[in-house]
Amino acid sequence: MANRSWQVTFTSLPQNLAELQQLLEASLSEAYYAAALAVAAFCRYPDSREDALAMLDYLNGPKPLSNYDKQFIADRLTGKEYVPRSYLVGATPTNNYQPSEPLRVVVEDNPYSYDNQEQGYIKLYLRSGGADSPRPVTLRLQPSSGRWFLWEQLLLADIRKPVQEDPWA
Repeated sequence: MANRSWQVTFTSLPQNLAELQQLLEASLSEAYYAAALAVAAFCRYPDSREDALAMLDYLNGPKPLSNYDKQFIADRLTGKEYVPRSYLVGATPTNNYQPSEPLRVVVEDNPYSYDNQEQGYIKLYLRSGGADSPRPVTLRLQPSSGRWFLWEQLLLADIRKPVQEDPWA
């Protein structure tokens, strides 16, 4: 049960929590839904921190973002607004992280993704067009609702700069 991938397609990225909640994936009935929606929420951050954080709070479920989490996100995305877009299919440093249409996020598993499934955790991976290896997202199942929530994500690590910002390109 490994080495699968799922593709989530967005006609447009949600601009706020209400729009996110209207998406099929907002049911969070599949772990990969939460992982893909995290990318959508982070993509909103440069234009509206408040809306992005509200969406991330929803995706975190019973564990809302702490002040530390909010500061960490701000630190990672300030001046690097391209990082979340890098997870959209077609976005690369050479095209300044402009994704192809329709907007798509691919979520993958690997042979170790389900090592902690009995404890309620699954680790899935997303590929950034600016990184050499996929980035992990850990999801936690809430048994009472059957929904998967974000538990930990490493999506905001540094990636290659877009060519327009790289003096050595």
